Amino acid sequence: MNDYHDTKLSQQIAQLAADFFARNALIPGALITITRADVPNLKHANILFSVLPEDREAQALAAAKRARSDFREYVMEHGRFHPIPTFDFNIDIGEKNRQRVDTLTSSKPTEM
Repeated sequence: MNDYHDTKLSQQIAQLAADFFARNALIPGALITITRADVPNLKHANILFSVLPEDREAQALAAAKRARSDFREYVMEHGRFHPIPTFDFNIDIGEKNRQRVDTLTSSKPTEM
């Protein structure tokens, strides 16, 4: 596959995941944000997300993993690509690290 097709497929899957989580509140009081979808091949897709508040990450990850088959059905109904890959959900550690770096670099130095 070419890079354009890979990028477009990843974006479509990430958008479908965002719509799915927006429609299905898996964890009340938690905000789940889809950060990206990695699609190494057409058989598997890994969807990465962040959770606020951070203390609900474990609950959100467990709920997302339980909802994999429901999400696959949602993609079958709303997606326009074939074959439908199997999906896995994970916390986006890279996004957490980026946010931490932003926090550290934006803090003002203390005066002496």
